[in-house]
Amino acid sequence: MRSALSAVVAGLVLLSAVAAVPAAGAAGSADAATTDRSPNTAGTSAAGALQGDDACAPVSNGSAPDDPDADRLGWENGCWYNESIDVDRSDGLNETELDAVVARAMARVEQIRELEFNETVPVDVISREQFRANTSFNATTNGSLHQNVKWEAMLMVGEDTDALSVQESNTGATVGGYYSPEEERIVVVSENATSPKMNEITLSQELFHALQDQRYNISAYDQYTEELHNAKDGIIEGDGNFVDRLYSQRCAGEWDCLMPQTQPGAGAAGSIHQGLLLVTYQPYSDGPAFVQGIYESEGWEGVNEVYENPPASTEQTIHPEKYGEDSPTNVSFTDTSGANWTVPHLANGTVDYAQFGEAGLATMLFYPYYDSGGRAAPVIDPRSFITGGSTDPINYSTQYTDGWDGDRLYPYVTDDSAETNETGYVWKTVWDSESAAADFVEGYGMLLDYYGAEPVNDSENTYRVPDGPYADAFHVNHTGTTVTLVNAPTVDQLSEVRAGAGPDDSGGETETPTDTDTATDDPTTEPGDEETATDTATTEPGDGETATDTATGTPLPADGGAGDGGDGDDGGDGDATDAPDGTTASGGPGFGLAGALAALALAGLLAGRRE
Repeated sequence: MRSALSAVVAGLVLLSAVAAVPAAGAAGSADAATTDRSPNTAGTSAAGALQGDDACAPVSNGSAPDDPDADRLGWENGCWYNESIDVDRSDGLNETELDAVVARAMARVEQIRELEFNETVPVDVISREQFRANTSFNATTNGSLHQNVKWEAMLMVGEDTDALSVQESNTGATVGGYYSPEEERIVVVSENATSPKMNEITLSQELFHALQDQRYNISAYDQYTEELHNAKDGIIEGDGNFVDRLYSQRCAGEWDCLMPQTQPGAGAAGSIHQGLLLVTYQPYSDGPAFVQGIYESEGWEGVNEVYENPPASTEQTIHPEKYGEDSPTNVSFTDTSGANWTVPHLANGTVDYAQFGEAGLATMLFYPYYDSGGRAAPVIDPRSFITGGSTDPINYSTQYTDGWDGDRLYPYVTDDSAETNETGYVWKTVWDSESAAADFVEGYGMLLDYYGAEPVNDSENTYRVPDGPYADAFHVNHTGTTVTLVNAPTVDQLSEVRAGAGPDDSGGETETPTDTDTATDDPTTEPGDEETATDTATTEPGDGETATDTATGTPLPADGGAGDGGDGDDGGDGDATDAPDGTTASGGPGFGLAGALAALALAGLLAGRRE
């Protein structure tokens, strides 16, 4: 079953993407915030004509009215939104053709979204081979350790694997395009290496991200952790993918569009880490439904107002009724480690902690499905996590993670960690109620069981995984509404990483969420050094896109084959996912996993992710 899911995910992700751009002076990112992946080698280029230049004149078939006396919505650089143009992309678009396609797409984005571009954005088309050759994350030693620890804490990337390499592989395989705020240009990645073709849906989303940055300065958003990146992308990617859906519907109807000539292959499936992908996919699943709900009740003006107050957490887009009503807790933290263990310092004001939020924790509990090759789902049933809906295909609401109110993860290293990769962490989570915290402890306990954890000295709070990529000691402390997870290479070292952690007669450490705060500033992030910075660049999986950097992107119909369909989705994720009846991923009555996967494939979902 896993091979089928891998193929579906690979094919869907390769439809449209968005890449990120680093903050000024950043070295190159490796997280879900801002990494400039602009390739050094550009392909066919549309430099961006000045307003008034008639980009469509050389290729127009006379299907549009005369040009207006002044700029207006639905007209850009001599092209009307409903104008037909004669272009031949069999050998790639020449400069004249690309100018016309870009100008008309800008006009169409304006017409749909009812916002005017301030200026034209240059567009380059390059091959995936070129993109891969120029995709790399630069990181300091501490930055690499930070990345390794945080993804090991998610039980997704083991100690024997470099997390930055996994992120690079995801990016190279799935990014379909990106907008770089720093360079103020768009790059579209084509699967065809010899004569790159244009996918108009991918182009439209990147153009919309440029429009967002021109009108709302989205590159200034704080996105320095996975959670904050996904939260802000709830409006950035939610709006972008909702506009994409409307654009695709027009292309399937009255508009003549440059659509993908062939479906992207699933050959990249083996290079895609589905766990990392699904962590960053959440804004593309929940964001469009979140935006659609606001649009249907308040129109575009209501959507525009969200940019002034973007979602503060993934909880607010997983559960739209919590937007503006349930602010996350700014989790406080006191360092009680011994002299041999320290939090690695990160350069240029980068935050030295991680946050995964409700979306990340839900994905962590679901990930055994992938780890087991589709044979086991000990915590969350795939039939409830993968819904197959056309507007909200992944259900990040689970019985174990609903009630999340905040989290903060600190990596710990020793002087030898760079050589041995023996590390630790303290991950403090806060919940809405004691029962919600207990639910998470139950789900996390099942996750540890899956990886072979054994109780230490019959303790209910301390465990040891004896072998494998996650062979470590774990301490789980539940006190009121707080759950603190402590990890170290050995049981004895638990108390060195966190005083009081480990087996004892009192049940372990006690703490409350009101400890002295040690790192609650909101600095910019240096990509690759931590939770990565935030300069929203955008990547659309029109050809693909993947995991962790600032303009992220993954779902929604980018192939023109799946519109909203007016199914009445109110933007919610529905009921919380239940634990599976057993450990198998298939079987059962009704709409099973195979049906969900088929629906996902038909909808072309997972195809519009920014980086």
